[in-house]
Formats: sequence, C-alpha cells, structure tokens
Amino acid sequence: MKLCVVVTKIPMQEYNDFVPIEIQIYIAKSKKEEEEEQIQISRRRERNRYGRHLEMRYQIQQFPSHRARSALAAMANDREVLREVWEGKIPVCFQLNPDEVYALQAPDPFYLMVPRLSYFPICTDKVRKHFMRYVQQETQDKQETEMWLEFNGTPLKWHIPIGVLMDLYHNDIQLPWNIVVHFDKFPDSILMRCQNKEIVESYFLSCIKEADVLKHRGQVVSSMQKKDHNQLWLGLLNDKFDQFWAVNRKLMETASDDGFKHIPFKFYTSEDKFIQKLVKPLNEDGQRKTLKHLLTEVFPNQEKVVVRTHGILIPDDTPLQWLSEHLSYPDNFLHLVFVTT
Repeated sequence: MKLCVVVTKIPMQEYNDFVPIEIQIYIAKSKKEEEEEQIQISRRRERNRYGRHLEMRYQIQQFPSHRARSALAAMANDREVLREVWEGKIPVCFQLNPDEVYALQAPDPFYLMVPRLSYFPICTDKVRKHFMRYVQQETQDKQETEMWLEFNGTPLKWHIPIGVLMDLYHNDIQLPWNIVVHFDKFPDSILMRCQNKEIVESYFLSCIKEADVLKHRGQVVSSMQKKDHNQLWLGLLNDKFDQFWAVNRKLMETASDDGFKHIPFKFYTSEDKFIQKLVKPLNEDGQRKTLKHLLTEVFPNQEKVVVRTHGILIPDDTPLQWLSEHLSYPDNFLHLVFVTT
C-alpha cells in the first residue's frame, strides 16, 4: 500500500495571478489487496445474485390484473434469469494436504473461480498441474493417480454439482472456500472413482436422460442426434451459455399449459442422502403447484421447511414449473437443500 497525490489545475478565471488547483490524495492498493477486494465483491454477488429477479416475479404475482398476469407469462422464458444462474461463480482456495508434500518448500495455495453449475473434475485441471510436482515422485509417475478433494475432513463427492456442495456446507463455509487437495489414500468406500472427464460426461448425460423421462417420457432426448448430446456436454465443459442453451431449450419446452409431466428434483437432507418423488406441476384442480406443495408432499410431518438452491432461500409461493425451467442445474434437475434452522 502506498500514498499517492494527484495535483490537477482547475480551468477557471485567475484572481490576482493565482490559479486554484485541486489536490487529490488516495491510497494505491497492492496486488494482494486488489485480489482480496475482488473476493469480497464475489461474496456480495453470491449473496445477491438472483434477488432482484425473484422479487420482481413475486411482486407481479400479487396483482391479479390481466396486465400483471401477461407480464408474468412473458417472463416465463426470461433469458436474463437463466444467464444469471449460469454465471454464478464461487471463489475457491485449493491447498495441498501437508502430509503429501515431498518438496523442500510447500506449494502456494491455488485460487480459482469455479462455476456453480459445473463439477470439480472438469474445472480443476490447473489445480492438479499446480500441485502434482510437489508430491512423491512415485505418485507423479502413476498414470492412474487420482486427485480428490476434502472439506472439513469430509471427501467431496465429484458427481454432485459444485453449487450443491456449496449449499450443503453453507453454514461452515467462508469465502474463499478452503478445500484440501489429495493424491494419496483415495477413499474408495466414500467416493466413486473418476479418472477422466469421459466418466463425468457419461454420468451427466445419463442424468439428462433421466430428467427427460420424468418431464417428457424421454421423447425429447430420444429424438436428439449425437451432435446435440455433444453440444450439451461441450457447453457445460467449456462454460458456454449460448452453446448449451441452444439445445437445452428443447428440454425445457412444454407441449401445453400443463407443464412437464413430472418435476425432476433431488431434495438433499445431507450430502449422503437425497429424496426423489413423482410430483406433478399441477394439482387435481388444474392449479399450478408451488414450492410449498412440494414441501408438503416430501415432508408431510414438518410444518416449516426452508429450502436453499444456487445460494438463495426460495420463497414457498414460487411455482414449481417456473423453478424447474429456470433454476434447474444443467442436468435438468432441481437440486434443493434442506436448511436446518
């Protein structure tokens, strides 16, 4: 940090041969301070990313006028909401497990902004490359050596989207999220192995097919070509919103006002347990169900359940169909986390 003084002449009429000047004094920040400031900005964005969109929707729902209903219908394909969800990022600080360091000096932490909608194995290549040269040579020479991640002593499941893991451990996380990197003692009893990105691709596409069976009886995915499947995967892999949604929009289309046949969702009570049920977007009277209806069906014996997804708490009166169309992860599932109060 250093003190800077800027002297600027102000163009104005002279008085007795005196020209006023303006003196500005400010503090120049170091590179490290600028990085810390960016992290704080990311934290504020993470907390407030979707608030204005949701607030607008719920305000519109309060007015029964035809104009308000038309406005709500017009927002059904609100591309801005989809893009805001897509662009959600989490600052992460990766550190190598001290017990695995075989170099004379421990490596510096590796900072990375990771997409909420992605999976750790497809966005941590640079992390692996950064730490691999600091571990035992024997470990470096093994092609099958697999990197795995840990938070607070718990191995992180790679097949759960990063944003969902963030929501599950929300109360214990301070940004940047501190994650420990391992190359040794893989916990086979806890984690599935993932030695390449093709395994992630296979799992991701199987989830999309499962979601489409729930929404359209599998008719949309079955009508797609191989290139469409590839485009979905490459859009996620390369973090390309337009590339992904050019195909994914077909999976979000409905043939009528009834919405999807069922709402694909996974309701997490912990990282090890989630609940799935067949839930329609409409009730028997043809009225649209809300999140409150879903909570009643999933937790019939609990009066008050709070739900988090994408880092925000979802109001009970949010329509299920809208939630599924706008807040689903790329695998086309809603990933809802039970919040303990």
